[in-house]
Amino acid sequence: MRRILLISAFFSLFLLIVSGPAAGAATELKLGVVTKPGSAQNIVAGKFKDLLEKRAPGRYTVKIFHSKSIGNETEILQQIQMNTIQLGVITGGPFDTFDPIVRVINYPFLFKNYEQVDQVLDGPIGQAILKELEKVGFKGLAFSENGFRNLTNNRRPVKSAADVKGLKIRVMASALHKAIWQALGANPTPMPWPIYTELEQGVIDGEENPLWVMQVYKFYEIQKYMTMTRHVYSPHIDVASLNWWQGLPPADRKLIRACMVEAARFQRTDNRAKNAARLKFLKEKGMVVEEHPDIASFRKKVAGLKNNELFADPKVHDLLEKALAATR
Repeated sequence: MRRILLISAFFSLFLLIVSGPAAGAATELKLGVVTKPGSAQNIVAGKFKDLLEKRAPGRYTVKIFHSKSIGNETEILQQIQMNTIQLGVITGGPFDTFDPIVRVINYPFLFKNYEQVDQVLDGPIGQAILKELEKVGFKGLAFSENGFRNLTNNRRPVKSAADVKGLKIRVMASALHKAIWQALGANPTPMPWPIYTELEQGVIDGEENPLWVMQVYKFYEIQKYMTMTRHVYSPHIDVASLNWWQGLPPADRKLIRACMVEAARFQRTDNRAKNAARLKFLKEKGMVVEEHPDIASFRKKVAGLKNNELFADPKVHDLLEKALAATR
């Protein structure tokens, strides 16, 4: 009997060693964002982490890689394609090097207000874009929010499009964003994030981003003038590796997508609620804000972009026409 008990104990120990302590451990999901804690992307990522870990206790954990720790946004997208990381919250602009369909929702002056944004992004047009991304290795899960982009610079007040001429403006790695600022007469300079040092040293005159960026990244310290151009509504696209996604059980796909959609909607509401306080803060910090620029002059300069080669693909052009009709 003692021999049998010893053999049984030895066999149990052997199984423990072979299987190891990780046998029943939670699966770690890697999620990449380029910005630092407190930023819009990180709010989505943090909310998603909380929701998923609460709803799938012991099954999934989420590790957030922030502050460009694994590369810029284009590099993060490449890692998602390869399933090196599973998830990302990425600015809409850089996607257009992977699939031109995303240019539709980055079209200048497309949206007049948040109601139109939600109608389009949560409706058939937005869902068509998320679906299209599967062709380039991404599973589109949801749209969270960067926000309406505004121009800042350190050279002069900008009251109309004529005042933009010659300004060296940092833009994302996006052919469309470069084309927008060329049409406005600026000198667009693609540059990866972050850009504080380049602004401080005068390598570039200005940049264009939503209000939260000016506050979180302290651009009020190095940029004197801001113009509320609201020239582009900038979404974040919350994506997963399609390769990884296709290997998941259907129930897990449903859960993960539901958590990301809820996190995105939470962040969009949170972001909009804070904008009035952000504008007040930036003024108090000394930024000279032009709240009512001559938007008609900006619209006139970019009106021809609809027929630009960037929208030549019939599928992209057709979806742009639908988006323009939906936001008229």
